Amino acid sequence: MKYEKLERAAIDDNLAALEGWTLNDGATSIAKTFKFRNFVEAFGFMTESALTAEKLNHHPEWFNVYSRVDVTLSTHDAGGLTDFDFRLAKAMDKAAARRAD
Repeated sequence: MKYEKLERAAIDDNLAALEGWTLNDGATSIAKTFKFRNFVEAFGFMTESALTAEKLNHHPEWFNVYSRVDVTLSTHDAGGLTDFDFRLAKAMDKAAARRAD
């Protein structure tokens, strides 16, 4: 699969459509911290996100402690951000919204 690295204008446009995601200083990754009621909700989010990531063949860098999941998305093969990062970010936001208080 060939990944096309996005230009900065496309990154800014895609990022504007997301809530709570931040761009790193080099504009090579986006990150967000998700907080849930408990570990089970966080793990459910991770499980749903993992299934989507596998379908996209695009996997997140993430870290989980109890009810918090820190996510960083980047396409290492492209050396920056691609459409796949933003597709996975949107899917993660939807998965998190299903678990909102």
